[in-house]
Amino acid sequence: MRKSNIIEKVMWVLKSLLASYIVTGLLLLGLTFLVYKFKLDEQSVVAGIVGIYVASTFVGGLILGKLTKTRRFLWGIAIGTIYVALLFLISYGVYREIDTNGLHALTTILLCVGGGMLGGMVS
Repeated sequence: MRKSNIIEKVMWVLKSLLASYIVTGLLLLGLTFLVYKFKLDEQSVVAGIVGIYVASTFVGGLILGKLTKTRRFLWGIAIGTIYVALLFLISYGVYREIDTNGLHALTTILLCVGGGMLGGMVS
């Protein structure tokens, strides 16, 4: 594989990740507004955050799948995996610990990877 081809694919991944995190930020702002306006309970907020994870990785997988045009579901899985890895790294950097509830962490991983894979498949 040529060096320029590798750099091009890395740039595609970075663009897709950036799009995913922009979607995450915008949807979190929307969720914040809904919590403020309608006084949502904790269960609704958690459901909203889960939906945001899935939507964000779906968008990243969709974009990366359109850019790569081959093995799109694998690229979607890759973007979901990278997204959740960065999510855990940021969480560790802020709180100095990773979620101790193993089931919650596993669910988050599966939802992010699945959302990316679905986005890649749809692309």
